[in-house]
Amino acid sequence: MQMLMPEPQIFVERTLALIKPDVVDKEEEIEDLILRSGFLITQKRKLQLSPEQCSNFYADQYGKMFFPNLTAYMSSGPLVAMVLARHCAVSYWKELLGPSNSIKARRTHPHSLRAIYGTDELRNALHGSLSISSAEREIRFMFPEVILEPIPTGQRARDYLNLYVKPTLLAGLTALCKEKPADPMTWLADWLIENNPNKPRLQHQITEEEHQ
Repeated sequence: MQMLMPEPQIFVERTLALIKPDVVDKEEEIEDLILRSGFLITQKRKLQLSPEQCSNFYADQYGKMFFPNLTAYMSSGPLVAMVLARHCAVSYWKELLGPSNSIKARRTHPHSLRAIYGTDELRNALHGSLSISSAEREIRFMFPEVILEPIPTGQRARDYLNLYVKPTLLAGLTALCKEKPADPMTWLADWLIENNPNKPRLQHQITEEEHQ
């Protein structure tokens, strides 16, 4: 009896990343490391939070000894918020960050981002969501205009491909055969961008906002 290979499933996680105020000047360098680690930056903004907003963001830490210093640190200047996407984004980003204490990170994970850019336990340079559910909450906090729709998997993903992706791709390949361009890959990429039925808004536009 012939073994049937399971069809691949589409699943892309999203997580929140924050470049904290004391390392904002390393923004481009850190972004380059993020992209070279296989992440896609789907949303990005630079903003400054008030102490009250920081208290709301870190509400789960309320009552701990370091909480006042944490909110003061996070509201001390502009920060960069990013939504990162890739397979298993939450766990991969946490692994790239390393331990939350930068001093410990330099001992145990010397190549992690917090070991490289962090200073101590409080000023650890970067933030990452701890779980998928916390990522959803934190993304909504930093990007309230973003709609977090559930990403289809399994049969729903296959139905989505059959309904929206395959017809467009088939039309593009048919046009490619008729056109016979010198650089077929680039031609097809340009055709798909031009004929994308969803017409997505470009994500490369970065807004700078300051919340008083």
